[in-house]
Amino acid sequence: MPLTRLDHFSVRTADVEGTKAFYETVLGLRNGERPQFPFPGAWLYQGDRAVVHIIGIDPKDPSGLQEYLGDRGGNGQGTGSFDHIAFVATDFEGMRKHFTELGVPFRHRSVPGLALEQLFVTDPNGITVELNFPS
Repeated sequence: MPLTRLDHFSVRTADVEGTKAFYETVLGLRNGERPQFPFPGAWLYQGDRAVVHIIGIDPKDPSGLQEYLGDRGGNGQGTGSFDHIAFVATDFEGMRKHFTELGVPFRHRSVPGLALEQLFVTDPNGITVELNFPS
């Protein structure tokens, strides 16, 4: 039973709108259809795939989230032992310009020995997002 691909990643956050805006505006994903779960959230699409699932933490009423996904605690900040998520991307210079125009801080790294440029940004929840630009 081999794995075939990464399907999506989920972000737990108390700031659904800010997180959604980051992935839409900064990374170009689009908001799309999402099942009627008993907690707030959004699904963000790359093409026809929902690759980012935003899971809203409602501190005033966490019951829907707890009943559906279980209560794992946490404040929805940072990545713990999870380090980052990465996307393959195109148009390195265009993305650098886009980040600069938005005022989004980013880090650039060239991978030694590989024809690969990388940009790193941080979402509103402290999650590092790596963009890989093969030459």
